[in-house]
Amino acid sequence: MDMGFPDFAPTLLRRSSLYNLNKFRNLSVSASSIPSSSSDFPKKAGEGEVRVRFAPSPTGNLHVGGARTALFNYLFARSKRGKFVLRIEDTDLERSTKESEDALLRDLSWLGLEWDEGPGVGGEYGPYRQSERNSLYKQYAEKLLDLGHVYRCFCSNEELEKMKEIAKLKQLPPVYTGKWATATEDEVQGELAKGTPYTYRFRVPKEGKLKINDIIRGEVSWGLDTLGDFVIMRSNGQPVYNFCVTIDDATMAISHVIRAEEHLPNTLRQALIYEALGFSMPNFAHVSLILATDRSKLSKRHGATSVGQFREMGYLPQAMVNYLALLGWGDGTENEFFSLQQLVEKFSIDRVNKSGAVFDLTKLRWMNGQHLRSLPPEELIKLLGDRWKTAGILTQAEGTFVMEAVELLKDGIDLITDADQALSNLLSYPLYATLASPEGKTVLEDKLSEVASSLLAAYDSGELKVALEEGHAGWQKWVKGFGKSLKRKGKGLFMPLRVLLTGKLHGPDMGASVILLHKAGTCGVIPPQVQFITLEEKFKMLREVDWEGLNKDQPHLESAVVVSH
Repeated sequence: MDMGFPDFAPTLLRRSSLYNLNKFRNLSVSASSIPSSSSDFPKKAGEGEVRVRFAPSPTGNLHVGGARTALFNYLFARSKRGKFVLRIEDTDLERSTKESEDALLRDLSWLGLEWDEGPGVGGEYGPYRQSERNSLYKQYAEKLLDLGHVYRCFCSNEELEKMKEIAKLKQLPPVYTGKWATATEDEVQGELAKGTPYTYRFRVPKEGKLKINDIIRGEVSWGLDTLGDFVIMRSNGQPVYNFCVTIDDATMAISHVIRAEEHLPNTLRQALIYEALGFSMPNFAHVSLILATDRSKLSKRHGATSVGQFREMGYLPQAMVNYLALLGWGDGTENEFFSLQQLVEKFSIDRVNKSGAVFDLTKLRWMNGQHLRSLPPEELIKLLGDRWKTAGILTQAEGTFVMEAVELLKDGIDLITDADQALSNLLSYPLYATLASPEGKTVLEDKLSEVASSLLAAYDSGELKVALEEGHAGWQKWVKGFGKSLKRKGKGLFMPLRVLLTGKLHGPDMGASVILLHKAGTCGVIPPQVQFITLEEKFKMLREVDWEGLNKDQPHLESAVVVSH
């Protein structure tokens, strides 16, 4: 593709002013301060068209900070009916991997952030991997050299290190002060003839300020004397990050650069390159960092930080998107729950906060539970049914038992992975361990043996089984009569019944639990490896309990706990 070059020679930086750049004391650059011309871009975007980009490096997993940046770009593009571009910044050839790129694409797709242009999609501004754009960078580097904004620097690494040491001793910024900024043509040609390696350095004005208007942060300015002439092309021919980014954003007609605040210092170098090449500046918006609860930058030492990790932990993409959007943004109401489409409708870049946002894992987990329970019933049943079958807790992923188990257990499930423990807990019968606990001992001392005796009689007569097979109404009728016969009600009735029938002191609705446990023993959905104890087996255990011994002899109870396990 013939990218071409802008046909211009800006008055500010003509070659004739090569050594007089420092007379420009206050260089202000913003989207509106540099005039556009028909030759600004090799391919021109539509008038007023919003084009944003997310440009990750494929050197690791997609961090939640990167995911939020991608989300804000996506929401801005969709809310403005613009384009969301994905560009892979893989110039770090040693660290960039195909595996990381594939994982990035997979995570973005999982979040629902589909890109309009980029890898796998194409587009008229490609290629969309920096490693495939080297010839373009070289062309623009030569253009800057011809215009006099760039010069060849033949300094060795040793010379550069010496400059840094001298600057440090003088307590000055470690800026480049080498002779090649003012070298003669003969000196340059002499080094070229010897084959001396060289870099391309950008010539920075020595005085004045550069100012941008950031959408989130307002006016930001830098003193040019803090920068020094910087490298845009290494001696091995590889372009430097800030140069690539500028050329890419300009030639891809990016209208708004929405990125993390850690990139704010890069804006100075990039703005100078924009100005030198006569490209229109995009609007910049630098979003705050995501912080851990200790207010430090969120990192691996704080636990899971990548999108892939949260996916594996059982989080839903819609919950991740919802939560990430609220890290530094809100719609101005008390509402905290949004679908991706609702976020598109509500999003405004003006409402993005410039202060750091704290990543609260507890709130994310809670929010995930809310989203999980708001799924359509059939979707939730399929999700948890598949999970239970895959985990080996059930032999089938659908059916009446699965439906009733989901309905009973869903309020205690915040993550998909929680479902395993929730169902396993329901199916377990830790009777002796419960009776050995301080709270269990209280129940035991409240004449639990008498309740057990009456319960065994109800089971032996068949009335309990009939009640359970009749479902909720049958259970309600039976338990009411059972309570009357024992002159017990409320906690005095339900706590001992729960302990005897489920082996536990607490859990979901007892009637629904016992009905489901009865069904589990008759419908054949529980595989042998789960070691599920049926109601019949539970009553067999209850017949063998030495209640008198349990009440009198605590050590006997402890040994019974071991036996039960």
